[in-house]
Amino acid sequence: MNAIPAHLDHLVLATPDLAATVADFTRRTGVPPAPGGAHVGLGTRNFLVSLGGSSYLEIIGPDPEQAEPDGPRPFTVDELAAARTVTWAVSPPDLDAAVMSARARGYDPGDIRPMSRRRPDGTLLRWRLTDGDTQHPSGLVPFLIDWGSAVHPSASGLPVTPLLRLSASAPDPAELRPLLTAVGAELPLTEGPVALTFTVDTPRGPVTFS
Repeated sequence: MNAIPAHLDHLVLATPDLAATVADFTRRTGVPPAPGGAHVGLGTRNFLVSLGGSSYLEIIGPDPEQAEPDGPRPFTVDELAAARTVTWAVSPPDLDAAVMSARARGYDPGDIRPMSRRRPDGTLLRWRLTDGDTQHPSGLVPFLIDWGSAVHPSASGLPVTPLLRLSASAPDPAELRPLLTAVGAELPLTEGPVALTFTVDTPRGPVTFS
């Protein structure tokens, strides 16, 4: 199994304190993440780092410039006591077909819904992704995303920390393997507490986050 999954789009490092986590990433790697933009109405903002190729890391947390959202913030941000890699995304060649295929194999990745955010330069990015209560609660089964005609975040001049490996642990790896297969994803799994771990190459050597 490859250390880097095929069709990897991005990893999600969620945090209750965005500024502190961005500063910690910068201190550990020597690479400052770039501002991504605000998710208006959801109460979050992100910073981005390219992982090499067409994948990237999203660091997401509460946006102090927004009012409190009507509902919970994405990626369980409101429930976190510390930064944690909560999930990941893959970008299949055909999002609609991938959702139908997964459902036919017994796993529902959720309904497809539109999303958007505005980049610091004012450009509005629009994309579609799977989201819903049917997604596996561990976050280890990736959600699916399609950027359509938008410029992919990894192609917007981000700082780069190449991804060296991605792995995970779960109490019952055998439960997750058919779900990963259903969405066309591969992920090295070992038995243990739920965790998603990645290692990036940096000017300060390999650095691991979980």
